[in-house]
Parts: sequence; structure tokens; C-alpha cells
Amino acid sequence: MADDETARQQLLGFAGIGPWTADIYLLVALGRPDIWPVGDLALAMAMRRAKRRASVPRSEEQLGMAEMWRPLRAVAARILWHSYLAGER
Repeated sequence: MADDETARQQLLGFAGIGPWTADIYLLVALGRPDIWPVGDLALAMAMRRAKRRASVPRSEEQLGMAEMWRPLRAVAARILWHSYLAGER
């Protein structure tokens, strides 16, 4: 089995597969535990609310904030998605 970055690069080699899609595939379909789907708007909005920020964090900020959840960033992403779906947008 390929490591996360190798698998991501292989997925990106397919036409129509971008970084977000590759990350979601690794997280959901392959169950990789340390994937953070950069640029996911629902995650950004949930992070804004969880961190009590005035604005939605940009992709680079999201990555920095998600570092504290390593090596289980996919678990944090799932919790934040549920938070987004359950709360105010």
C-alpha cells in the first residue's frame, strides 16, 4: 500500500482528479487517518465557528490549524463536518 503522498500523486495523475477530490478519496474511500482536505468550504466554516473567528480561515490557515490534530486529522475533519451539518452556517 502506498503512503498518503504517493497515493495522492497517483490520483492526481487521472484526468479530472484535483487535490480536493484526491484527499476526499483517501479520507473516505480508503479510510486514511491523517488526511486533511484543503479548501473544503464546510470544514473552513466549521473551523471558523469552533475557533470563534470572525472570518473563515484560508486554506493555508486551515492546514496550520489542523496540525494539532495530526496524526488523526481525518477524524477531526469528520467531527467538523458533523458540526457544520448540525449548526448554523
